[in-house]
Amino acid sequence: MSQSQSRSTSPANWQTNQQEREGLWIFTRVRDFIDNIANTSPARLALTVFAVVILVFTGLLSLPAASSAGTVTPLHQSMFTAVSAVCVTGLTVVSTATHWTFFGQLVILIGIFVGGLGTLTLASLLALMVSKRLGVRGKLIAQEAMNNAGRLGEVGTLLRIVIVTSVVIEAALAIVLIPRFMVLGESFWQSVWHGVFYSISAFNNAGFTPHSDGIVPYETDLWILIPLMLGVFLGSLGFPVVMVLQQNGLNWKKWNLHTKLTIQVSFILLAAGTVLWGLMEWDNVRTIGTMNLGDKITHSLFASVMTRSGGFNLVDQNHMESTTMLLTDALMFAGGGSASTAGGIKVTTIAVMFLAIMAEARGDADVKVYGRTIPQGTMRVAISVIVAGATLVSVAAFLLLSISGASLDRVLFESISAFATVGLSTNLSAELPPSGVYVLTALMFAGRVGTVTLAAGLALRQRSQLYHYPEERPIIG
Repeated sequence: MSQSQSRSTSPANWQTNQQEREGLWIFTRVRDFIDNIANTSPARLALTVFAVVILVFTGLLSLPAASSAGTVTPLHQSMFTAVSAVCVTGLTVVSTATHWTFFGQLVILIGIFVGGLGTLTLASLLALMVSKRLGVRGKLIAQEAMNNAGRLGEVGTLLRIVIVTSVVIEAALAIVLIPRFMVLGESFWQSVWHGVFYSISAFNNAGFTPHSDGIVPYETDLWILIPLMLGVFLGSLGFPVVMVLQQNGLNWKKWNLHTKLTIQVSFILLAAGTVLWGLMEWDNVRTIGTMNLGDKITHSLFASVMTRSGGFNLVDQNHMESTTMLLTDALMFAGGGSASTAGGIKVTTIAVMFLAIMAEARGDADVKVYGRTIPQGTMRVAISVIVAGATLVSVAAFLLLSISGASLDRVLFESISAFATVGLSTNLSAELPPSGVYVLTALMFAGRVGTVTLAAGLALRQRSQLYHYPEERPIIG
């Protein structure tokens, strides 16, 4: 036997090879486990991925390096902030500008970007990275996440388009914002940081701000307000709509039904929210009552855009009229487009239910719009999403009322804001004890992944039946 052969069979080398095989075996088991979940229960994979991501960011924010005081941030605060960032909500229990160091703010920003991609997109990317492929059900759930924006074989390409689209839009917003911050007296690197932070926070509908007083100092600065509104509105439309617009431009006839409904309802809510918010706050001296006409219109438009998931605010939410708070609750609960960075029950859900009500009022057997018939299964999913959302908000509001003793309007406002991942606040989050903070944390997580995962799971859970019971209609209403 040669000397080289004896070295290769030595106990040390044998032990090394054994360890390598064991390491590969562990990786293989993990890969097979993730691949199996992706193909059998993509919804469970989405929940698992989001939970793991949140735990990682919670750990990073708990480090002393993330806190300005150089101490460990309490678990309920670090977890709340991590969930708020990854679920692109924007609610805070500590000041983003003063409590966190640059490292802590960077962790939050990365969490916003990652979370903005969405649960199902992240789950699909994980399956691709680990197993290098997606099974048929994995491709179906990824395709469902993007609302069937392409053929089944193009899912990998569509996932890359989602990431590229996010980066391009965020970079464009940052390029517009950076010069303005420099004009306002900030240093170059500070302007770059603030421009990048606001662009990512806006497009992902997060609402986090690196300034201690938020964007209130820029309440009349259109150079900052307009990019923020555009970023939030584009993010709220959803990746499927953005991809259709990229492919077909403004050619209405080539848009699919999802794109038509999303854009139409989004503009209806935007216009209605602007008019109603402005009318209700027109004479309120604590908000916009003392402003000139132009500033009142700007504030009304800005509020309408942000209430449906943006989370940036120019006025103190506690100073609004009770009617305005109720309007804000409704707009927050509605949310933005499906497969978007916005939350809520989604505008297409509202559209489907409204069309179903109109069809029932007219006595039509089918729900039709733009030359298409909406399947019965889609309406069942819409009902499930609405009921699930209302139930989550009701349970959380009940718990917070008993924990905090705050008024119902504040508790309901905070609960809907957390569920719809909006981020507007009456400052109740910062006043809550740890138990209340955990309730809102769970609500943010459920609001971000719950209804979306439920909708995707129900959409793919069509069982064939060999028999059909006789129909009998109960009395409704």
